[in-house]
Amino acid sequence: MEVLDPPAVRRWARLAADALGRARADIDALNVFPVADGDTGTNLYLTMLSAAEAVEELPDDVDAAVVWQTLSYGALVGARGNSGVIVSQALRGLAEVLKDGSDLRAGLARAAALARQSVARPVEGTVLSVLAAVARAVQSGGGGLDDVARRAAEEARAALRRTPGQLDVLARSGVVDAGGAGLAILLESLATVITGAHRERYDVPAPTARVSPMTEVGAGYEVMYLLDADDRAVDTLRAELDALGDSLVVVGGEGLWNVHVHVAEAGPAIEAALRVGRPHRIRVTYLAERPRSADAGRGVVAVAAGEGIAALFEECGAVVVRREPGGRPALPAMLAAIRQAGNEVAVLPNDDAAGAVAAAAAEIAREDGVVVSVLPTKATVQGLAALAVHDPLRRFDDDVVAMTDAAGHTRHGHLVLADRHGVTSAGLCAPGDVLGLIDGDVAVIGATLAEVAALVVDRMVAGGGELVTLVTGALAPARLATGVEEHLGRTRPDVDLVVYEGEQGGYPLLIGVE
Repeated sequence: MEVLDPPAVRRWARLAADALGRARADIDALNVFPVADGDTGTNLYLTMLSAAEAVEELPDDVDAAVVWQTLSYGALVGARGNSGVIVSQALRGLAEVLKDGSDLRAGLARAAALARQSVARPVEGTVLSVLAAVARAVQSGGGGLDDVARRAAEEARAALRRTPGQLDVLARSGVVDAGGAGLAILLESLATVITGAHRERYDVPAPTARVSPMTEVGAGYEVMYLLDADDRAVDTLRAELDALGDSLVVVGGEGLWNVHVHVAEAGPAIEAALRVGRPHRIRVTYLAERPRSADAGRGVVAVAAGEGIAALFEECGAVVVRREPGGRPALPAMLAAIRQAGNEVAVLPNDDAAGAVAAAAAEIAREDGVVVSVLPTKATVQGLAALAVHDPLRRFDDDVVAMTDAAGHTRHGHLVLADRHGVTSAGLCAPGDVLGLIDGDVAVIGATLAEVAALVVDRMVAGGGELVTLVTGALAPARLATGVEEHLGRTRPDVDLVVYEGEQGGYPLLIGVE
């Protein structure tokens, strides 16, 4: 690739958001600076998700300048937390340069400069240090766009490893900088798009010591808002907020700004904004603990990829969030469902991609006092198993444990038709072959749905199981489930069977074994 064209920018934004979603919890675990509130990974994910969704809403025929400008705007209005706001400014720097060309070296230099300018009191050993090191590293040496992208990703990792030697609180806690870890994932995702080298997951260094809990931070508030104000007035605001608190980051331009600050009292920080412009999307978070409502109603949110599956979950009392097969639910829809479900909510994402969205929505809902637990359900059948043991009369924590245990004891499989030649863990496949997957890996390749369904069920019950659940898809043959039932009647009459019409697209049959 010689130029980051609009399709490449879209791919990067989505790949980076997905990667941050998967790494969210690992990055949160690193978060000790500027406060140990354990949300840097979530904030970076939400920031990049906002940018990705903004560019995905554009028509296909827009030029590079519009895509980059939209990416920058989406990150600005969706930026959350100290690191999220800084990274949004770095994306603005990239956008300023790359909208007119392919000079990634100059783009990274501008990104580092703008990010540092946005912080009132820069501290070394943070995402700023990692970004500055990357900008320096790519200025030397030749090569094309792919070489620069690869070198940027490698230097981000190296600079990240150096952060404990630059900031004492990181060294004492045995962690690297959380914001820097997120930036490294962003740049590794960029290198993946540019070079075409596929990576399924980007590693996050695990803590090597006990991280101080959030409650040791002490009282104080994180105040964030978007601000419509004249650019010249922002200097006055920046000086006033700097005197009120710390961790001040102000980013934006051309009349729209994103402001982040930690203060002892939230009111004066908002009043300062009112004197220079119009603040909106105001968000105030108490840093020592999350607020919680005393009026707790219990509910369950479940993600469904088919109308039949959605009806099943709704019959069991869950609030359902629909998604397309292979897609992910929208963050606003997930958040609305959590708020609708009650003040104590268990979320069943039933898919890895949906899990990242659910975690982000849960973090936002917690700021409103909702107690939310996102269960690790990776498949519809695990969600059904969890919901089957849900008991709203139990203590919430006990209910979550019981539901998680039920999901964990449910193996999941499904059938899918291959649409191309490929190499799988079960061997070579060709278009039209039926693939049988167990716990996410291809275990069987066959010619017919009936044949593969029987083989997959045999393998799944061989390890022990008392109940088999089948969920038929929209394109499943009429006798597919009946054939499995007859097969089990001959080979495993001791196993119970339940069949649901899920009407899901893409997968003719979903299989669960408990």
